[in-house]
Amino acid sequence: MAELLALLTALLVACLAWQAVSRRRRARCYLLDYACHKPSDDRKVTTEMAGAVIERNKRLGLTEYRFLLKVIVNSGIGEHTYCPRNVLEGREEAPTHADALDEMDDFFADAVAAVLARTGVRGRDVDLVVLNVGSFSPAPSLVSRVVRRFGMRDDVMAYNLSGMGCSAGLIAVDLARNVMLTRPRTMALVVTSESCAPNWYTGTDKSMMLGNCLFRCGGAAALLTNDPAFRARAKMELRCLVRANIGAHDDAHAAAVHREDADGRLGVSLSKALPKAAVRAFTENLQRLAPRILPAGELARFAARLLLRKLLRRKVKGEGPKINFKTGVDHFCLHPGGTAVIEAVRKSLGLTGHDVEPARMTLHRWGNTSASSLWYVLSYMEAKRRLKRGDRVLMVTFGSGFKCNSCYWEVTRDLADAGAWEDCIDEYPPETLVNPYMDKFGWVNDIQGQGGGFVF
Repeated sequence: MAELLALLTALLVACLAWQAVSRRRRARCYLLDYACHKPSDDRKVTTEMAGAVIERNKRLGLTEYRFLLKVIVNSGIGEHTYCPRNVLEGREEAPTHADALDEMDDFFADAVAAVLARTGVRGRDVDLVVLNVGSFSPAPSLVSRVVRRFGMRDDVMAYNLSGMGCSAGLIAVDLARNVMLTRPRTMALVVTSESCAPNWYTGTDKSMMLGNCLFRCGGAAALLTNDPAFRARAKMELRCLVRANIGAHDDAHAAAVHREDADGRLGVSLSKALPKAAVRAFTENLQRLAPRILPAGELARFAARLLLRKLLRRKVKGEGPKINFKTGVDHFCLHPGGTAVIEAVRKSLGLTGHDVEPARMTLHRWGNTSASSLWYVLSYMEAKRRLKRGDRVLMVTFGSGFKCNSCYWEVTRDLADAGAWEDCIDEYPPETLVNPYMDKFGWVNDIQGQGGGFVF
């Protein structure tokens, strides 16, 4: 009897140990590879093309011209970003359903096909697809379109996310990771983009005109897996992911809204409350992220300085003690939502120009491609050969809701793939990020005798 009890105990311990090992293996999340979409050159938004689009909108007057000039000159965007074909063809006033589908199909045919080809993964090898496109949700869904196009299995798990804004890319990664926790050896395809074709704003509401100056076409596809057999081939391993959603606050919820203006024209409205909402969401995220990624010594140093400040009750000018995130992070992959967003995050985290260079260059070359922007930033780092085995990468993104999401990766091998940057990486960073819009359209400031002054 004692021998039987001992045998059963041993079997139980072995079973529990096996379950613990299996859970640990399923908890792994490897980035096998990713690909960023590079639209065709005939879709580039040059200075002349942008001027033509603005000029043919007869609703705009001198006030709107001046506003647009000020925004785009300070936007940090260059002349090599991309727009949808219906805008190129002068049909932004009346986009069709086919325009939006064509924009998505171009992306699928480029980025999704590329990541599958580069990894040797067939459509039928994919177990899970998570697609996010914020402002275009047709039926059948876009994820069903991907399943059909790439011949995936009948039992493939497919999820279609919409309305999640610029932070949706990491939400898609989080969803894929959570599914993989329950399924061993899962191959997940994460597809991230935004639909610009039906959402080009043609009205005069300044809060909605901002979007035309910042948002551009793009997209990315990534393959994730928890299969340990792929670890040697993977580029990075996910260590943690933190999400913060402060949508319960009215001002935060209304900071970025897809809506109609007073004349019924559709667009994305960015309110003056957005910066405040971003800071609040960012703070909430960092409070939960820091203990998970920073060394104990840095956390103790910060806590001690904060406690000392409170005990002494010093009224010191300026900010209090800051956490040094560089003690736990080697590279900062920041959402290029605009020059103001990048600069605010830089100051908040105490970063250098070198740290935020990838985000600034991505904004200049590609514009704000919404949720896929982070992958272009990561691709810049890789193209510049910054990412070495063992390096730690922090991704931070913001989105409507209002949300701030972050994730922490460890690089598993030296990376040097130029990807979508291949034909231009040697030109970055350029000597200046000043775009030529002021030189070519500064006349709007001279009409009332203001000379070259910047009067708005």
